[in-house]
Amino acid sequence: MAFGVKRQELQKWKSQVLNGEIAFLTHYWLDDRFPGCDTVTKVGCTNLDKLAAWGERYNLQKAWIHNDPNFPHFDLFGERQYDILQKEEQWEQIKRFSLAK
Repeated sequence: MAFGVKRQELQKWKSQVLNGEIAFLTHYWLDDRFPGCDTVTKVGCTNLDKLAAWGERYNLQKAWIHNDPNFPHFDLFGERQYDILQKEEQWEQIKRFSLAK
């Protein structure tokens, strides 16, 4: 279940993804499969080669791409989420979702 994202933020992310940009969207999220994780960052791009190359920089395997037909993306959570957001200078998302260690 996802929550804590505004329609305008979602629309901006979708637009960036569809335009072939690497786009970040963080929101609150609960999933029993991942105890202790209450946020997820979706890093999307319709250019799968570009997305896979971006992921390689962070040791993310191409096989981990969620192959959504419209919005392919990596799901980041936990320590990896924070580390990547920090390296990508996504300070607003880090602050807003209290991800700093």
